[in-house]
Amino acid sequence: MSEYYNPHRVKNLFNPKSEEPFVVSRSGIDLFVRCPRCFYIDKRLGTANPPGFPFSLNSAVDALLKKEFDAHRAKGLAHPLMKAYGIEAIPFAHQELDAWRDSLRRGIKYLHEPTNLMIRGGVDDVWVSPDGELIIADYKATSKNKEVTLDAEWQDGYKRQMEIYQWLFRKNGFKVSDTGYFVYCNGNADKEAFDAKLEFDIKLISYKGNDDWVEQTIFDLHDCLMSETLPKPGDACDFCAYYDARKGLEAKF
Repeated sequence: MSEYYNPHRVKNLFNPKSEEPFVVSRSGIDLFVRCPRCFYIDKRLGTANPPGFPFSLNSAVDALLKKEFDAHRAKGLAHPLMKAYGIEAIPFAHQELDAWRDSLRRGIKYLHEPTNLMIRGGVDDVWVSPDGELIIADYKATSKNKEVTLDAEWQDGYKRQMEIYQWLFRKNGFKVSDTGYFVYCNGNADKEAFDAKLEFDIKLISYKGNDDWVEQTIFDLHDCLMSETLPKPGDACDFCAYYDARKGLEAKF
């Protein structure tokens, strides 16, 4: 068993009787959308899904992109990618940027008073247009032979991620563009040799978000947390499918 995985958590659980705001992260909302049962078992009962492997290379790309955009932010200049794609914006300089980026402890927050849920998310970057409209940017890294797109079904989570960030910034009083950008880095595996370096092709992919679904989802999520009944699993939840298959096999012994 991984030393970092605790299948019997007793802290940070939702208590229907508590008057303290309960924190729900952006990833928590996405978990609820994908599988209400896994969400409930995690937040009410204290057993989260087993963690995946850490994507260390992705984290390195993320850190380097932030340094690169921050260098232009400090000078108040547009990044060359913005110029290449005709985006009239510069990296947004704000005293809370480091907090907004801290997805584990801080992030950008909003207290949804009707449910007493503190909604939180850690954004990669924020840009600003000449008229003061914010543009949400998210960094992604992969390595594939074909052109990167947002067309795969599993990438719907990326789109929800963008829309939750847009919703959070709007709730914090900012004017936010419907159009956000994914800074997509695609590792090039076609080189003759490794030579101790990995080169990336970088592409900006625009996405026009619509955060109309977020508010109702928070209400639905809260109803789920308040219930004393285990909800149905998501239609395509791998964890629930594995559990059902294993339970069926074990019942034969």
